[in-house]
Amino acid sequence: MSDKVELTRDGHIAVIMLNRPEVYNAVDLEMAELSLKHVLSLSADNSVRGVVVSGKGRAFCAGGDLKWVLSYPQGLAAGFHELVARFNQLVLEIRRMRKPVIAAINGAAAGAGFTVSLASDFRVMARSAFFQQAYTSAGLCIDGGGSFTLPRIVGMAKALEIMAFDRPIYAEQALSWGLVTEVVEDGQALDRAVEMAHDLAKRSMHSFGWSKQLVTDSYNASFETTIERERSGIRNCAAHPDGQEGIRAFSEKRLPVFVAD
Repeated sequence: MSDKVELTRDGHIAVIMLNRPEVYNAVDLEMAELSLKHVLSLSADNSVRGVVVSGKGRAFCAGGDLKWVLSYPQGLAAGFHELVARFNQLVLEIRRMRKPVIAAINGAAAGAGFTVSLASDFRVMARSAFFQQAYTSAGLCIDGGGSFTLPRIVGMAKALEIMAFDRPIYAEQALSWGLVTEVVEDGQALDRAVEMAHDLAKRSMHSFGWSKQLVTDSYNASFETTIERERSGIRNCAAHPDGQEGIRAFSEKRLPVFVAD
């Protein structure tokens, strides 16, 4: 099996490490397919209570591998069509995963690296790292769900500014715009992301899964539909062992212990 994507475990936390440091972890078809395979497997693994995504070497991910696309036998457009189909499925499965996904942004996150970061639930960024939208400077439009996630994080006007001017967004600016959850010193992004994942793992995965799904689905639904989904969700959570433990712990004035899958 290819080692372009490494998968390791730290207790209940899985770490997906993009491993093409010689090309700044640029995404070719094989890397996209391996990443998707790991995300699908981890999503179905009840022993996993959080996932961290990071990159080996100096970059998080420099985007799509343009050399791979340029070498595609059927031409440039067909190459992008093939690669983006796999990459977009990866992003979709990250959003569907009912457990937290944290991007540990250790270096440059451009193009596909930017959009997979936006698709993650939380982002921890090294102080010297930066985002770059990158697509429009290459005469392309954004993919990986970026036209959906970016304006919902920073607003429509700022999203269009980011896409049109394609300036690098450094850590402190990213934090002030709400693009990242935390900024840490260089070399600490992965450790902090794993620590955050362990903290979340102590909480109810069932509750988190419902919360993530409700927030994601709310963008495509009316207010009435959303509150009906919330009612179904809270009823489901109240019937689940985690909900029952949480309510008992609150009434008994103690911390809850969530152990259910």
